[in-house]
Amino acid sequence: MLSQKDPSVYALLQKEDKRQRDTITLIPSENYASLEVRATLSSVFTNKYSEGYSKKRYYQGNANADGIELLAIERAKKLFKVPHVNVQPYSGSPANTAVYFALLNPLKDKIMGLALSSGGHLTHGSPVSFSGKYFKTVSFPVTKNGTLDYDAIEKLAVKEKPQIIVCGFTAYPQVINFERFGKIADKVGCYLLADISHIAGLVVGGAHPSPVEHAHIVMTTTHKSLRGPRGAMLMVTEKGLMKDPELTQKIDKAVFPGLQGGPHDNQTAAIAVALHEAETAEFKKYAKQIVANSKALADELLTLGFILTTGGSENHLLVVDLSKKGVNGALAAYALEQAGIITNKNTVPYDKMPPFYPSGIRIGTPAVTTRGMKEKDMVKIARWINDVVEEITGDSLPSVKEERRPFFKKFKQKVGLNKKITNISLEVKKYMKEFPMP
Repeated sequence: MLSQKDPSVYALLQKEDKRQRDTITLIPSENYASLEVRATLSSVFTNKYSEGYSKKRYYQGNANADGIELLAIERAKKLFKVPHVNVQPYSGSPANTAVYFALLNPLKDKIMGLALSSGGHLTHGSPVSFSGKYFKTVSFPVTKNGTLDYDAIEKLAVKEKPQIIVCGFTAYPQVINFERFGKIADKVGCYLLADISHIAGLVVGGAHPSPVEHAHIVMTTTHKSLRGPRGAMLMVTEKGLMKDPELTQKIDKAVFPGLQGGPHDNQTAAIAVALHEAETAEFKKYAKQIVANSKALADELLTLGFILTTGGSENHLLVVDLSKKGVNGALAAYALEQAGIITNKNTVPYDKMPPFYPSGIRIGTPAVTTRGMKEKDMVKIARWINDVVEEITGDSLPSVKEERRPFFKKFKQKVGLNKKITNISLEVKKYMKEFPMP
């Protein structure tokens, strides 16, 4: 028993289990994997080493590992309607890395993606990540109200002539026009990489348009809205094969042996289980409920006087601009956590605050939808958020320098002693008992 052999780890596992059960998870990239996915992740496949690809391994004893990998591939191909899938990437960042190393010349070729401060990802060309250090990059921003300006993106692409355009974002609340991105890439003559890590579950569930007809390569992580284990998949589309008949080989070689050794077979097996779950009618209802919940949450927050980037939500997430509320995202996220509501601080477009103390928070509905919540529950959550924010905006907002150490310490003390926030946390804990974890 773990409780006897390693009581320290056991105690932390128990605490984390309790934390997840008792709090409202609103981080858009987090979710609850099923018991079946979690059991498979800790299965005997943890013990196996399977360097290479199915039926082309460098180790013996891989008949069952081959079966698992081929099963995961076939399920992904059917679900996403693509001709080729690689299920070996350890996570999203290595998967994007593999695409760049497969198709680009370091220090010479150019990546074009959404700016990190506007809702893009580190691996989409941010200068602080490998993508911005090993390749030339150009970023496109959003408009003042946070939306994508496709005409401006097209003009920039024509001017800069990137070799890859990346579309798919981490903090963009609207539906992505993949068809327009595809036409822009075709006009420039470059590859289009659709990173659908956040919306993969919505795509397969029919709650968001698919990029498969318009992109050459599709990358997704396998957790988030897809509700599987942490991992990633790289998919080559028919359009990708028409552009380059050797594209699948290039991608596969970039994953292995280019960036990785043996795949994590337990992770592959758990991905296969999650893909099987995503084929069901129940999952399609779940995907549509995610969007319905996100819209309901956005509508109530707007009614309560909050500012939302892009004015609302069409997918699984929303970004709340707190600049008019007299509090920044770091302070709000901390106070909300004390109330049992888990979010993350987030920059807003054209943010005047520094990244560690941004003006916004990012919230999403995949996890609460998994717990069984509906629109009426989103109204309740929005009102709790409002109560917490109002409770912490009574004092004048300090300067950025004051916020860093001394003020944050005082702020934590204030929130920790706040009776109203404590009472909200007790309400949340009691409320969450109505929505059991998987």
